[in-house]
Amino acid sequence: MDDEPDHTSISAIVREFTERESVSIGEIVDRFGTRAFGALLFIFALPNLLPLPPGSSTILGAPLLLLAPQVALGVDAPWLPRSVDGRRISGADLNKVFGPLLPWVERFEKVSRPRIGLLFSVWGQRLIGTICTLLAFVLILPIPLGNLLPGLTIGVFGFSLFQRDGFFAVAGYVLAGFSAFLLYVAADAVVAGVRLLVNWLGGA
Repeated sequence: MDDEPDHTSISAIVREFTERESVSIGEIVDRFGTRAFGALLFIFALPNLLPLPPGSSTILGAPLLLLAPQVALGVDAPWLPRSVDGRRISGADLNKVFGPLLPWVERFEKVSRPRIGLLFSVWGQRLIGTICTLLAFVLILPIPLGNLLPGLTIGVFGFSLFQRDGFFAVAGYVLAGFSAFLLYVAADAVVAGVRLLVNWLGGA
């Protein structure tokens, strides 16, 4: 996963795609080259920050479940099933999703630079891939508003991989810890609620 000489920004490449009539997933992967893992994690995670129809997080989480484990396993280039690789997305649809987000992405790109390279060693990248895999599983669950924080965390990790920016990787780890804490609290509340219901039914 070495950097390429062509270091066109994520926002510039996405704008490229929005101006086309349509683009296939395979063409997106090819355009990002060896930086495709970070870019694709970012692209599929970012829309989860928007108010989307119910079930959208499951659709967006499916590609993440294919990609994140490959990062965890140290695969050199993304592999996608032919049915996914050939799927086409219209530029207009991409613009609807990413248009409102790109100005924010561009702001982050202006302050981002390669740093703390140790976090992107072979094992550092595998750790990021493992965390993103676990969060992708959470993302596809039908939890109300449960897609926001996992989606943000995966997006930040993807951005850090693309930019090789350790500052954003650290931010991803902080968000991952916060996500784990909230999931623990939510699970504890659900268990407590189930116990309360069982006790109430038992005493009825």
